[in-house]
Amino acid sequence: MNIPSGDCDLDFLALGALVHRLDPGVIPFRTASSFDVHVSGGEYNCAANLASCFGLDTGIATAMVDNGIGELIQRQVRAMGVRPYYKQFKHDGVRGPNMATVYSDRGQGVRAPVVFYNRANEAGAMLKPGDFDWSKIFAGGCRWVHSGGIFAALSETTAEVVIEMFKAAGEAGAVRSFDLNYRAKLWDTIGGLAKGQEMIARIVEHVDVLIGNEEDLQKGLGVKGPDVEKKKSSKLDPENFFGMIGNVTEKYPHVKAVATTLREVHSTNRHSWSAVLWYDGENYTAPTAELDVLDRIGGGDGFASGLIYSLLDGRPAAEALKIGWAHGALLTTFPGDVSRATLAEVEAFAEGGSARVQR
Repeated sequence: MNIPSGDCDLDFLALGALVHRLDPGVIPFRTASSFDVHVSGGEYNCAANLASCFGLDTGIATAMVDNGIGELIQRQVRAMGVRPYYKQFKHDGVRGPNMATVYSDRGQGVRAPVVFYNRANEAGAMLKPGDFDWSKIFAGGCRWVHSGGIFAALSETTAEVVIEMFKAAGEAGAVRSFDLNYRAKLWDTIGGLAKGQEMIARIVEHVDVLIGNEEDLQKGLGVKGPDVEKKKSSKLDPENFFGMIGNVTEKYPHVKAVATTLREVHSTNRHSWSAVLWYDGENYTAPTAELDVLDRIGGGDGFASGLIYSLLDGRPAAEALKIGWAHGALLTTFPGDVSRATLAEVEAFAEGGSARVQR
C-alpha cells in the first residue's frame, strides 16, 4: 500500500458526526443523579486518539451547532488537539438542529452495559455534498482519511458526503479507510438492508482499508461467508474472518487491508481480546489478552487508531496489528471514549509488558 510521506499538513482527517455521551458510571441510568460528559463519535475518536496518544496532526470534518452543547463539544475537541472543520448550523432555541446525545451506563459483573440514543433532528445527519471545501482542506496534503458506516447511515445525504470526501482524498493521494459498523436499525430508516448495501458498495469502491468483522462484511458488503449466527466454540477464532477475505477481494480487488477486533465477553468487566489483519495478501493474528474492563466503549476505535498510526509510521504489518490491539486494550481501562494512554505505554503492552506497579 502506497502511504504518503510525512511532509503533509494533515496526517489524518476523519469525517463523521460528533456526539456527547452522558455517563453515570456503574449506576443504572434510570436511577442516576449525576453524569460525566464524554465527547465521542466513531470517526472523531480515531482523530482524537491519533493526536493525543500518537502525536499526529489530525482533523475532523463534522457538523456543529451554535449552542452551549456545541460549545462544550468544541472545547473538548480543542483539548484533544484535533483541528476542526465545522459546517455550522444555527439552533432555533427550541427544536434544533441538535448535537446527538448518547446515554449509557457501564454495567458491572453480570449486569450488562446499556447504551441508547437521541439522534432526533441531528445536525450531522443534515450534512450533504458541497458542505466542505475538500480542495482547500487537502491543499497542504493529507496522508490518511477515515469515515464509517454509522455516519453513512444517518441520512440519505451523509453517504454521499463520504463518497465525495473519498474521491477528493484519492485525488490528493491519501489512504482511505472505512469502518463498516453495519447498524440495521439506522439503515432501516432510509431503505433497509438493500439500500445499505447499495450505498456501502458505492463507498467501498473508493476505499483502501476496511475495518469490520465477519458480520459487517456479510451484511454491509453483501459478500458470502459462514453463518454468522452459528454458535462457535470461541469468538476469538479468526477462521470466519480469514475465510471471507477471498470473497471480499474478489468483489473489491483494490482493497489492500481488512482488520477487526475479536472479543469474547465473559462478564461486563472480563473480556478475552484479540485482533486480526489481512494485509497485502497475508494473514496476521494478535495475541489474546484477558482484560479487566472499566469502560468498553471506544475499544474498537482504539484498535483502528493504533493500526493506522503504525502503518503511517512505516511499521511492519504484524507490529501494526499488535500496536492496534494493545491500544484498544488499554482504552478499555479508561473512562470515556478516547485515549488517555501514551505511546510508550502502548508499545510496552504490545511487547508483553505487565501491570506490575511502576516505581
